Amino acid sequence: MKLQLSSWAITRPIPTIVIFLALTIAGIFSFNQLSVTANPVINFPIVTVTITQDGSSPTEMENAITKPVERAVSGIPGIRHISSTITEGISTTAIEFDLNIDAYIATNDIREQIAQIRSDLPQTIDEPLINRIDIEGGAILRYAISSDTQSIADLSWFVDDTISKQLIMTPGVQKVSRLGGADSVIRVEPDANKLASLQLSIVGINELLRSVHQNSAGGSSKYNSLQHTIRILGEKKSVDDIKNIQLPIGDQRWIKLDDIATIYQGQKTAKTISQLNNEDVVGFAVFRAKNSSDTEVAKGVEQALEQLRLKHPEMSIQLVSSTVKYTESSYHLTIQTLLEGAFLTIIIVFFFLKSWRATLIAAVALPLSILPTFFILTIFDYTLNSITLLALTLVIGILVDDAIVEIENIQKYIERGERPYLAALKASDAIGFAIVAITLTIVAVFLPVSFIGGFIGKYFVPFGITVSAAVLSSLLVARLVTPLMAAYVLLPAKNINHQNSIPKWIKKYTQLLSATLRHRKLALSLALIFLIGSMSSITYLPVGFMPDGDMSVSQIEVEFPPGTPVEKTQQAIKNMALKLKDRSEIKSIYTIAGISDDADGIAQHKGQLILTLTAPNERKMSQKQFENSISYLLQQNPDARYTFSNSDGNKEFSLTFTGSNPDELEVAMHKLRDAVATVKGINNARVVKPLLRKELIVSPNLPDLGRTAVNVEEIANTLRVATIGESNSRSAKFNLPERQLALQVTLPDYQKDDVDVLNNLYVRNNEQQTVPIKSVASIDFSDGPSQIDRINRSRKMSIEGNLEGLTLGEAIENVMALPEYQSLPISVEPLEYGDMEYMLDMFERFSSTMIFSILLVFAILVILFKDFIQPITILAALPFSIGGAIIALVLYDAMIDLPVIIGILMLMGIVTKNSILLVEFILEKERAGLPRDAAIIEAGQERIRPIIMTTLAMIAGMIPLVLTSGADSGFRAPMAVAVIGGLISSTLLSLLFVPVIYSFMDDLKKKILPLLARFTSVTQEDRDIKHR
Repeated sequence: MKLQLSSWAITRPIPTIVIFLALTIAGIFSFNQLSVTANPVINFPIVTVTITQDGSSPTEMENAITKPVERAVSGIPGIRHISSTITEGISTTAIEFDLNIDAYIATNDIREQIAQIRSDLPQTIDEPLINRIDIEGGAILRYAISSDTQSIADLSWFVDDTISKQLIMTPGVQKVSRLGGADSVIRVEPDANKLASLQLSIVGINELLRSVHQNSAGGSSKYNSLQHTIRILGEKKSVDDIKNIQLPIGDQRWIKLDDIATIYQGQKTAKTISQLNNEDVVGFAVFRAKNSSDTEVAKGVEQALEQLRLKHPEMSIQLVSSTVKYTESSYHLTIQTLLEGAFLTIIIVFFFLKSWRATLIAAVALPLSILPTFFILTIFDYTLNSITLLALTLVIGILVDDAIVEIENIQKYIERGERPYLAALKASDAIGFAIVAITLTIVAVFLPVSFIGGFIGKYFVPFGITVSAAVLSSLLVARLVTPLMAAYVLLPAKNINHQNSIPKWIKKYTQLLSATLRHRKLALSLALIFLIGSMSSITYLPVGFMPDGDMSVSQIEVEFPPGTPVEKTQQAIKNMALKLKDRSEIKSIYTIAGISDDADGIAQHKGQLILTLTAPNERKMSQKQFENSISYLLQQNPDARYTFSNSDGNKEFSLTFTGSNPDELEVAMHKLRDAVATVKGINNARVVKPLLRKELIVSPNLPDLGRTAVNVEEIANTLRVATIGESNSRSAKFNLPERQLALQVTLPDYQKDDVDVLNNLYVRNNEQQTVPIKSVASIDFSDGPSQIDRINRSRKMSIEGNLEGLTLGEAIENVMALPEYQSLPISVEPLEYGDMEYMLDMFERFSSTMIFSILLVFAILVILFKDFIQPITILAALPFSIGGAIIALVLYDAMIDLPVIIGILMLMGIVTKNSILLVEFILEKERAGLPRDAAIIEAGQERIRPIIMTTLAMIAGMIPLVLTSGADSGFRAPMAVAVIGGLISSTLLSLLFVPVIYSFMDDLKKKILPLLARFTSVTQEDRDIKHR
């Protein structure tokens, strides 16, 4: 079968030159326009429903709010998970939809369902907040600002007013969020004793301030024939004006607010404390917009901050952590690896062809194949990220394959005396069928990757598209540019090989091939022995999800007993930081005491240490090894629970369980935790459940409530205002020239923690009379959950830990083998969630994709070869390659994880190349009348050089992936090892055993065809008829 495309390019060079010149210019322009990001852009349809009810306990919130919300939304189609987190006064329900669900439609569906049940929810709640979560928009930069002359409140305002406004105008910045700090407020602190003596309610003072300290519209009036608007200006101009506000105290008596309260401009009580290297700071995070370049956004942010540093020299603005540095490092390392692989590939080509002209022609295939791929990436709105760059790095050796086969065949014709022009015409079209078949089989493997469902599928859609685009571009180059350049650039041979002399190494191979054909059964037996032995080695490979990365940032989450004030949390975390500060691997330590929960709730008993490490090549241990080495220091505080988080905030090891009976669930989890702690390699095993917090339980006396006409809501409002103050949205506001401050009414700090003081606070009844709380309710001490976690409408608990020397798959397998796991109560069920869910989903989806890809390759080969038997011969190289990959991975001490699976997919696409080159030539020679064995021998002689060349070129292109250290090397190296191992084994074995298998399949075909002939009336004479 001959394809005349190359002849057209040779005889009509101008159109070919114009086409590739246009593609090259488009590719260069596209490359400069592509954004550089860490990962592909994925739209996760997640919607959250956040409802607040000040002062309500988690248990009350669960029954009155969370469960009704979960019931309401559970019937919406396409929901994957419903998870809820309930803390004091805050219920947050996250609804995760399947990836094919439109996030905007999902948000509207949720909003409609919540609106239908709004009347069934408590009337005292704030209006539900329904938001669509943008997972992709994570913080890429974190900074800390400090000053010797400014207070934390002033620094906080500087971040809110100056830095945020400046950075939000930077192209690509989506938002700027302040981390920690404190807002300035006008503090109004009534003395509890004076309130009691005057029988005044603190809620009444708060409401009075709201009612009198405001401006309002009062309609309009016509005066002197002109229309005048009426405005009531009640806002006070200064703190002194607020002090002079008169309060009614009965019997038409009045008292100044200043007489019973201390009023001053201060700051809200800090619930979050941030420090950088033990110095108080205020942090802020920068989030990039979708499809914006990480590197360009970071550059613009740094330029804007440098201008602010010059304008405000008293401010110190320091970078705390950056995902951009990792992205930049990975990007530059990938480009370097790609160039190194290309260079090594060209060296291999020159070694075999020994002609700089022929090498140049093959080398041109690389940029001409890669540049159009950038144009395709732009069309699909992709970015240059870890996945697309990985795809290009992996195919660098493949892109030159078609050109190598093309130029090697042309060179062979020239060596036999043909002029380059005629040699290009004859040789390129003669080899065209094989090149097309090779390329289509590669595309048949990688294109289905683009249609894998789920998170893994969405993540690798750009991978499949990038590989397919690059390989198809290389096909066009090989069929058009390579023969065109060969015809006009190559020179006639000086020493013509009239005798078709064969190099000695090819003669040796031919002799070995002949011996193999004479002992077919022995050869096949040896191949099966290798196959069985190599496949059995897979038991030595552990199973995991993702290899340990090294982002040079270690995140440690710390939790203390609920009720721990933020000051004590900060001191404990500071002590941890002091123990770590002398480690040479650490550049800086950023600590946060008081972690933000949803809806601006602050968990004062939780904290975080962010350790910025030196570059991987500047330290003697990896990030994982470093974290293991400091674990003992973190364990020295018995009150602290700590865990390391990866870059996404996920834990290294986590198993999630649900239960309909909370008590049974907790007992089972603690029993299982004790067993998990005995598993070697799982450190710091712990049950993730909220610790009990200390509570003050206010128990109203119903008869007294009825007698005094006091309602429970009024008691709750009184205690809330007295202890924590009104929320910002409900507080009166005090306007300064440049900003607005809240008027925060609370008791002084020394009184709000006194139970006797709280007992003596006065509450109003329905007739605006006041009575002390102690006359209608009692206050007692108790314990209660600080947080309730739910998933899929059931209580949730998890067992987490850190891994040392175990993969995630090994850890899960060991835990599932424990008797305590196998004997869990019926009410307790394990849930595939987080990394475990993704890992299992990965193996399931990639397994089905591999099967589909093999069937698709088979179908393409059947169509191209017009035969059902010999495509099986071509596919016989697949198991040999997988066996070689397994042996290489065992020797490399790797595991079967996501990058290795990608490598195996790569093998499936490229190892059929050798078989296609052999089988296509054998069939051609048999059609020319050559006996089968003679055709096999000649095919081996003719095709061994391009097979060896292309294999070595691909191996050379991947060697830098194995040898290069740095960002993402742990991801790339195992993948390259799998491909190199598979290439070596499949090439060595297919050169001998594929011809043997061909001969067996040919025998089978000769036996089957006569049997099939009995079922048809078509004769050979019919087949020989040429249709017009």
